[in-house]
Amino acid sequence: MELCARKYGRVLAVTLAGGLLVTGCGGGSSVDGPDNSYQRPPRYAAPESGGVTGGGVTGGGAQKGGAAQGAAQGTTEGAREGEDDGLRPSAPPADYLSTFGLDVDTAGYGYARRALGQGRLPEAATVRPEEFVNSFRQDYPRPQGDGFSVTVDGAATAEPGWSLVRVGLATRDGAPASERPPAALTFVVDVSGSMAEPGRLDLVRSSLALMLDRLRDDDSVALVTFSSEATTLLPMTRLAGARERIRTAVDALRTADSTNVEAGVARGYDVAVAGRRAGATNRVVLLSDALANTGATTADAILERIEGARRAYGITLSGVGVGSEYGDELMERLADRGDGHTTYVSDTEEARTVFCEQLPAQVELRARDAKAQVAFDPATVERFRLVGYENRKVADGDFRNDRVDGGEVGAGHTVTALYAVRLRAGASGHVATATVRWLDPRTRAPHEESGRVEASSLAAPLWSGSNPRLQVSAVAAYLADALRARSGGWEPLPGAVAPAALTGHAERLARGTEDEDVRRLAAAVRQASSLLG
Repeated sequence: MELCARKYGRVLAVTLAGGLLVTGCGGGSSVDGPDNSYQRPPRYAAPESGGVTGGGVTGGGAQKGGAAQGAAQGTTEGAREGEDDGLRPSAPPADYLSTFGLDVDTAGYGYARRALGQGRLPEAATVRPEEFVNSFRQDYPRPQGDGFSVTVDGAATAEPGWSLVRVGLATRDGAPASERPPAALTFVVDVSGSMAEPGRLDLVRSSLALMLDRLRDDDSVALVTFSSEATTLLPMTRLAGARERIRTAVDALRTADSTNVEAGVARGYDVAVAGRRAGATNRVVLLSDALANTGATTADAILERIEGARRAYGITLSGVGVGSEYGDELMERLADRGDGHTTYVSDTEEARTVFCEQLPAQVELRARDAKAQVAFDPATVERFRLVGYENRKVADGDFRNDRVDGGEVGAGHTVTALYAVRLRAGASGHVATATVRWLDPRTRAPHEESGRVEASSLAAPLWSGSNPRLQVSAVAAYLADALRARSGGWEPLPGAVAPAALTGHAERLARGTEDEDVRRLAAAVRQASSLLG
């Protein structure tokens, strides 16, 4: 219990799933070219928002679904999902909507930070900018009820005409542990030979011990292990009267041979379905380096057989990655298909954060199938692009289609999305309205909330006049941009600064915020600067 006493600021953030500036998501979310290069869509009626917060506008309090119908009406032919490849667009689509499912993954950032600390650059394909941005605490106001508050603000970058716009979503903090719904958690543990490396299975054992200290007597856990085959060590078991038996099973975990992730996940879902508890949060938690080498090795094949169980029973999958060599792409795809999220731990400090704070908070859901849609005003915006979220795109017309999966978000979470926005010369007035839609986790009733931002709120210089937490998000995005841009083919994020200058901004923010996570970010920026030359 003493290990769980320390609190860390980092939240698992969603999504808002790098580090480059990419074209936006949903039917078409990147606009480029002079005034005469596109046909403006008709103006829509955006939902009204609540009070002003910081430089932008915040909405609070849930609306019933259908209260804000206009924002999904701007989809046009010729700008459909799948055409955005991250490269500079050859022709501007007449579409001013950007739509995506919320994501609270952070594993990509955790793995990149470990690689940098070991003196090597992470693979560019594993760098997802939204996971960098969402690895840090934010200062958004919390709503009074379930669902989200919406905060939209921004600042001017050093590149003339370009601003960063921050869309921030926050859920209400969790109820006391005694009041949350019970949990039914199936831990699926990789015991293959690759997990013998220090910092893998030993870290998993200590992490599970931390988690057991935080769970209640009326919670239930199951334990499945896998190497070449899968084994059920413990069926779904109430903790009351069984804690020592569970600890003994965890302590006995030992490595074997090959890695059959397919067998482990399939068995884990079988156990979770068999032990499913009505009214509880039912979840599979995969702890692995995700270096699959036996059985099916792609997320689609692994999850195909359990897709029906996920939809029928609402059992989600969370991934906790470990190891200096880590199958980030596979783990991320598994969690996406399982309507869950990923995180990464490399030491006991991160394990405390994940297993003492993040996973217990996720037991109490605030929203299911959450999606965001940002509508930009063509009268003031010349061009915009979403930073990251390439694999979380949703077609604009499906924003209010509740059969289309979104993201699952727990209590006390924040989700951030950054946009690079180029305003028209002399523009003033409304710039964008952001709307989040979600389903109530108990009744599945739809709700929406919105916030908006004006051009006047984007005038302050990013590094000297904006919210410090916005600056932290910018540092994370620019770091991801630098790490991914080396692979070529990506348009840089406007306003990027030299590595030495970015290091200076990060170290200044670490001193000003006195946040351990920002201090670690500054160290990562410094290490990346050295490796990138």
